[in-house]
Amino acid sequence: MKKILVTGGAGFIGSNFVRYVLANRPEYAVTVLDALTYAGHLENLEDVKDDPRFAFVKGDIRNASDVAGALGQSDMVVNFAAESHVDRSIHDPEAFITTDVMGVYTLMEAARKTPIERFLQVSTDEVYGDVEDGASVETDPVSPNSPYSASKAGGEMLARAYYRTYGVPVIVTRGSNTYGPYQQPEKLVPLFVSNAIDDKPLPVYGDGKQVRDWLHVIDHCTGILTALEKGEPGEAYNVGGDNQRFNVDITRIILEETGKPDSLIKHVADRPGHDRRYCLDSSKLLSMGWERTHDFERGIRETIRWYMDNQDWWRKIKASDEHASFADKWYADRK
Repeated sequence: MKKILVTGGAGFIGSNFVRYVLANRPEYAVTVLDALTYAGHLENLEDVKDDPRFAFVKGDIRNASDVAGALGQSDMVVNFAAESHVDRSIHDPEAFITTDVMGVYTLMEAARKTPIERFLQVSTDEVYGDVEDGASVETDPVSPNSPYSASKAGGEMLARAYYRTYGVPVIVTRGSNTYGPYQQPEKLVPLFVSNAIDDKPLPVYGDGKQVRDWLHVIDHCTGILTALEKGEPGEAYNVGGDNQRFNVDITRIILEETGKPDSLIKHVADRPGHDRRYCLDSSKLLSMGWERTHDFERGIRETIRWYMDNQDWWRKIKASDEHASFADKWYADRK
């Protein structure tokens, strides 16, 4: 039985990946290593906790002993662990450097001392920076514009260096804007759904005409799994939704599905360095057999209804001091 270590597996995409692998790969056992910061929740893994092929270890990817203990038992590693919210990276860049760069360094040091078959570093389309037209391909230069995207670019460049220098079998995926259940309610879709339910304003940056490429979380997970199983070490693979939408149009879909008026839209000052458009060309991964199976119109509405039906999950998170203190300060500054 193959053993996969999933770092950050109690977060949004990570927990969905764990669930998908356990349901669709009976030959795999999964161990999650997660520090359970504000963005990681054991509740996200509640439905798999009794699976005999699943194990959870609380630990931090920045801690060498935590990493060595978990990685030494693994055949493959998928690293989701990261600080991932652009707004927070503007507010507190240091946390992003320590996790997204130094955390990757700690993982790489352990991986070069331990024989493993594959190490997949999960990255983002934001490393390409603003894309005025066309679509980013994997050979395009990276040009990050936020502390978050810079930290992710730094992490994947470091991982690539460990492939070239030490032979660590690193594969990189760069995913587009992902939506689905269990997403931290500071991100656009769960934030706007939860605000709409409570008749609170939906803070849209600037004119809301920023373009994002939207991808269902399960399609993102299958893309990562395809790259893990079929990808070549040293290569990067785009995992895009091929579905570009204005942020304000996503906002209106949320209001329509929740039955709330457009008057809840509140245009606020744009965030510093906000990229206008992202778009990925995923031909490389598609040629390896990856398929997107979720229609956007259906998928986004099912996602909205998930947050409507699972209010206990996000209300507890939004009520925490950590969430409230950041959100209140951040949006107060956007007035």
